[in-house]
Amino acid sequence: MSLTSLDVTGFYALLRREVLRFVRRPRNTFVPPFITNVLYFSVFGVILGERINEIAGVPYILFILPGLIVLGAVSNAFENASFSIFHGRWNRYIEEALTSPLSYTSMVGAYVLSSATRGVLVGALVALIGAFFTSVGVAQPFYLVAFMLVITLLFAGLGVVGGLWADDFDDLTMMNQFILRPLVFFGGVFYSLNEIPATFQQASLLNPMIYMVNGVRYGFLGVTEVDPNLSLGVLTALTLGVVGLNVVLFRRGYGLTD
Repeated sequence: MSLTSLDVTGFYALLRREVLRFVRRPRNTFVPPFITNVLYFSVFGVILGERINEIAGVPYILFILPGLIVLGAVSNAFENASFSIFHGRWNRYIEEALTSPLSYTSMVGAYVLSSATRGVLVGALVALIGAFFTSVGVAQPFYLVAFMLVITLLFAGLGVVGGLWADDFDDLTMMNQFILRPLVFFGGVFYSLNEIPATFQQASLLNPMIYMVNGVRYGFLGVTEVDPNLSLGVLTALTLGVVGLNVVLFRRGYGLTD
């Protein structure tokens, strides 16, 4: 058996293990976002939507749908990667992967791809929930797929960094609750940039979530407040940079060895 075939086999084995880890625990993986998004759509979409009516020419409940999908997708991609890496460090079973003939690129690829898969699945679940509250269409399928892949891969890569950096489980909670979620909520999920003062508009453009939410919104509705091509290009470059950083950190043993 050649080294290449060993690498492919090891990559598939690690990827399969990581995917099965969250698929086999649906109560932890799919039930929480299901309940949370039913509440989001009920409160923000139905109750507030009746008072707000339309934003950017679309019903409010439909306007917030892409943002809620982004919130679910990136949160779960980040959480899965960070927890998987940290839990492997904590219980020292990550050493099995490190001592295998698997390359660092394949290791990172398996962790990132499995976490992105969870993010995409949760995003699809949120879209399905939204379909029960409003009619959901896809105006730009290429952009929708491209943005969903890029943002979940990006946050899976950031999750790997977080899992390597964290010293305890409280650090994981802090990153998700006090860094990630505020960025999403101030990323144009529930409001349009045109509805806020010009000063805050300019400040909001420093938040990368603005480009992610608008990219997915463009895929669903064909409506956006930023250039989707520029956003996709920048996010793609950022994703490649973060995944490349993951490989470098693994190769140096950052957070993996005492």
